[in-house]
Amino acid sequence: MSAKPEHYDVIVKPVITEKATLTSENNGVVFQVTKDATKPQIKDAVEALFGVKVKAVNTTITKGKQKRFRGQLGRRSDVKKAYVTLEEGNTIDVSTGL
Repeated sequence: MSAKPEHYDVIVKPVITEKATLTSENNGVVFQVTKDATKPQIKDAVEALFGVKVKAVNTTITKGKQKRFRGQLGRRSDVKKAYVTLEEGNTIDVSTGL
């Protein structure tokens, strides 16, 4: 399966946090994805871009918080994250680029 241009539109960036690195111990990777992306689209994009087999995809939407910036009240945007579990023996190194 070759990478199509729409695969690059589905995945925004990898998420590198403490929790995300803990999931990598269990063959998992976390990506920020577009809000309208579905689980099958995310699975196809990860398999095509990284050449791995995906076991499962779980998604979550983190609601944006209200924050103050220089005294002005602002709002962070909502973020959709995909927790991708890979088949045994497959790995993705998110520290390197695409």
